[in-house]
Amino acid sequence: MENVSELQVEKTPIPGLLVVRIPVHEDSRGWFKENWQRTKMAALGLPDFGPVQNNVSFNSTRGTTRGIHAEPWDKYVSVASGAVFGAWVDLREGPTFGTVYSTTINPSVAVYVPRGVGNAFQTLEDATAYSYLVNDHWSAEATGEYTFLNLADPASPIPWPIALDSAEVEMSDKDRSHPELSGVVPMPPRKVLVLGANGQVGRALRKHAEAHGRTDLDFLTRAECDLWDGHCFDGIRWSAYRAVINAAAFTAVDGAETDEGRTRAWAVNAAAMARLAQVAAEHRVTVLGFSSDYVFDGETEVHTEDEPLSPLGVYGQSKAAGDVALQSVPQHYIVRTSWVIGEGANFVRTMKNLCERGVRPEVVDDQVGRLSFAQDLAAVALHLLDGDAPFGVYNVSSSGDPVSWADIAADVFASVGGNRDAIRPVTTSQYFEGRDGVAPRPAHSTFDLSKIRATGFEPADWRLRLDEYLRA
Repeated sequence: MENVSELQVEKTPIPGLLVVRIPVHEDSRGWFKENWQRTKMAALGLPDFGPVQNNVSFNSTRGTTRGIHAEPWDKYVSVASGAVFGAWVDLREGPTFGTVYSTTINPSVAVYVPRGVGNAFQTLEDATAYSYLVNDHWSAEATGEYTFLNLADPASPIPWPIALDSAEVEMSDKDRSHPELSGVVPMPPRKVLVLGANGQVGRALRKHAEAHGRTDLDFLTRAECDLWDGHCFDGIRWSAYRAVINAAAFTAVDGAETDEGRTRAWAVNAAAMARLAQVAAEHRVTVLGFSSDYVFDGETEVHTEDEPLSPLGVYGQSKAAGDVALQSVPQHYIVRTSWVIGEGANFVRTMKNLCERGVRPEVVDDQVGRLSFAQDLAAVALHLLDGDAPFGVYNVSSSGDPVSWADIAADVFASVGGNRDAIRPVTTSQYFEGRDGVAPRPAHSTFDLSKIRATGFEPADWRLRLDEYLRA
């Protein structure tokens, strides 16, 4: 048994497959090791994979051979006694499909095996206890996602210390009959689940996936998962997903000021996010939620990500509460945005229709910000989930000069052949004079975009996007 003085984590030719060299302390009584030490190992690059079960396979005789099995969870393999020759084959979709790695595992060596990498071992000593931690519980449903490879596959040759046709080798008939590499269906990556698939951002995410040939997004509409329902998340097999995007919300700003609306806003925007946070943390799923400029009172002209929350109305308060809940998830992104424009009813469509009908509308001119187009919010969501940006809150809107709603309305009228002067600017108080149940609006909704730009995402100018939107 080779030993090291300090804990070490080494990469292998299979991405994500890591060899851990563990200090073993020996004396006349035997030996001791820290087989799994979360803090030290995570600091050296081992994923903090959240094991939930520890299994031990005791093998009576040398030559016992098991595998090659690729399972839909991560595991950490080691021995408590004896030694094994371990072999791994990458059975995931991608350029390293079929790559082989092997090494000897004794008490001073352990191996972290990511989801989809085929695992096999052959015992080198009698009375070998092979141990493995896994980060999901076995279920009959999950067995349908297993992938197997023949131990003697010629396309992925493994240098077994004891020849597989030796009388010394014991292996199951099932392991002998697994397919060769040419007959293996690669294990696909875990997917991204989108909630609120029929909303403006949800539809944009669907279009983005179709345009880029992405099949790794699953979509649930409100009919399939209504956040108003406390059991909405029951029955979703979360182990199949690496991330969830919540594109659903209660967005009736004025409606939230009513008794019924207040209840719904808090249920959907806050309570459901607390439940989603619990589920995401439990299953180690990255969660991405969309926030709003309404979480601020609008007194600050340009909002940064670290500005304290200061919502004025029920809608903003419920969204702020949802943000706080999602921030409890270790792996979270919150995309804070404003003035969203996409498919469906929105301000730009309303102004276009009014122009075509010859109406001269009153539009407020004392609320200032930028439009945010759903197509860009969809792109930035996947940019964050697919990249290596630090978890946290990101402000996202279109770029360009901040303007008022009246300015945008005038641009819409001019773009569709109307007269800019048809827009009648008014203050917010004038616009809502005499109306009951009106939610307070933030006067300033402009975001500082430097943090999202630092990740490599450059927001498009809102005027460019507006022109494209009106010409579509």
